[in-house]
Amino acid sequence: MMLPDTLSERVAVLGASANPERYAYKAIQLLLDYGHQVFPVSLKGDSVLGQDGYQSILDIACPIDTVTMYISSEKSDLLKEALLRCRPKRVIFNPGAENPALVNTLRDAGIVCQDACTLVLLKTHQWTVVK
Repeated sequence: MMLPDTLSERVAVLGASANPERYAYKAIQLLLDYGHQVFPVSLKGDSVLGQDGYQSILDIACPIDTVTMYISSEKSDLLKEALLRCRPKRVIFNPGAENPALVNTLRDAGIVCQDACTLVLLKTHQWTVVK
């Protein structure tokens, strides 16, 4: 289902879940459908949809283009240093994961931040590759 004009990115999904009812699972599925390389990150480090899972974003050996967040602000506050060390090009804060203080910190470090829904960005062809 990959669109011809879609460029592949390396995307870490924080708060990944193997539960098909969870939005993080649906995001992983749609990201894969659109040809992106997906890295599920969760406390358990479970694999999702055949993608190796990680317990920390810092365990991922390659550079990450986009991080999409499916965790609360309380949990994402604890990941500030890891996100700064990882240096993704963009972080998407999905509904329920908004964290204005973390957004300010990441933007100050030159990281693009969006309050948006990954599923909507993909389905409406608004997903843009961050350079």
